[in-house]
Order: sequence, then C-alpha cells, then structure tokens
Amino acid sequence: MNQNLTAKFFPQLRGGLIVSCQAPPESPLAEPNIIAAMAIAAIGQGAVGVRINTPAHIQAVRQQRHQSNQTHLPIIGLWKQVLADYPVYITPRFGDAAAVALAGADIIAIDATLRSRPEPLKSLIERIHTELEKPVMADIDTLGAAEEAVAAGADCVGTTLYGYTAETQTYAPPGWELLETLVQTLKVPVLCEGGISSPQMARKALDLGAFAVVVGTDITGIDLKVQAYCRAIAPSSTGDSQ
Repeated sequence: MNQNLTAKFFPQLRGGLIVSCQAPPESPLAEPNIIAAMAIAAIGQGAVGVRINTPAHIQAVRQQRHQSNQTHLPIIGLWKQVLADYPVYITPRFGDAAAVALAGADIIAIDATLRSRPEPLKSLIERIHTELEKPVMADIDTLGAAEEAVAAGADCVGTTLYGYTAETQTYAPPGWELLETLVQTLKVPVLCEGGISSPQMARKALDLGAFAVVVGTDITGIDLKVQAYCRAIAPSSTGDSQ
C-alpha cells in the first residue's frame, strides 16, 4: 500500500459505509444529476464515501460534493467497459483510469481478477500510481486474485466480483469465508462489497474484519429492487385461473 497516496482518504473510510450509486444504462435514473443527488444524500446521512461509475457521473458527483462542502469525502471511481476480446470490464485500461481520474475520482477501482486483460495488471497499477497519483482499489473474486493484486501494488481490495466470474459463479455474494481469509492473509485494507442486503449484514462484514463495507443495490438499486418486489407479489398461474 502506498502510504503517500492513501493517507488522505483511507483513514476516513475505516469502519464506515460506502454507497455505490449506480443505475442500469437504460434506467431513467442513469442521469448524472440524479446519480449525484443519490451520492450527496448518502453522504448527508452518514456514508463515508461513494462509488461511482462513468466519468460523466463522477464529474457530476464531484461538482455536487464541492457545492455541498463535502470535498473531504472520497469518490471511488470506475468505468465499466465491455471489451470484445477480454472479460475484465471494470476500468480495464489505463485510458479508462485516466478519464476517471480527470473526472474527479479520488480512488480508482479496477477489475483485478485473474482473467485475460488488455493491459498487464502490474503496469496498470503502477501507471495509476505514478501518472495519475491515485490509489487503487482492486476488485477481486478469489484469494489468488487478491494476492496477485497486492503483489502488483494495489492499495486495497474489494470482494466486488465474488460470484460474478466463471471461477465463482456457483457461489452467491457476500463471500463471508473469502472475506475472513482475505482479512487474515493480506496486509492491505479489505472492503466487503457485493450481496449486502441489510444493515445487519453490513455489521457482520465489519465484525469479520472488513475495513469498510460497500452497499449498492439495497440502497440505490431502485430498478432491481422494484423488479424483485413485483416478481414476489405477481399472481401465480394457479391464482390467475381462479
């Protein structure tokens, strides 16, 4: 972990809630000002930081954060990119990271799984450190991926992609066992992200040693939450015939 890059924001994240403010591209919520409003509302209620996708949304959050005098709270920025030849998609290239940094992200999140990628992980992290002067959050799915990310220079790791890769697709997040193993094995902060669907689960993550907890869908995922409710209350085929 690069102490010079992490000293400003990491202490504020310890033991806190980071809210992932995102929306599906086709959603009416996927407007920069709406995402920014979610972020400022989250911070206003006690979140210690936010996680934001795309340069446009990051820039909007940065502007709103400045106007709300919340500049001391970090934005974890990323840019999801679907590449034809590679399965990694969270800020997969340095150019993506540079755009995220320019938009105003304080920490850059990248896909650090062991899947094939357009640029070597180590050089990507090194360039983010030296050229952008930003710390790196490595989104991983397994212990092996986490260890390689830390060896490559990642400043923290998140369990973000557990359950979302071919190697972990038979498991459902949150990965409590993975979280415990990471906390016991690594010497960098471990963030628990993915599958947290209640305040009690967030508390459990911290009790297991997570440095901070990231919650998205359960707080800001209106589209997915409404779909889930509608599926649950939809009349069954037998009920329709009565």
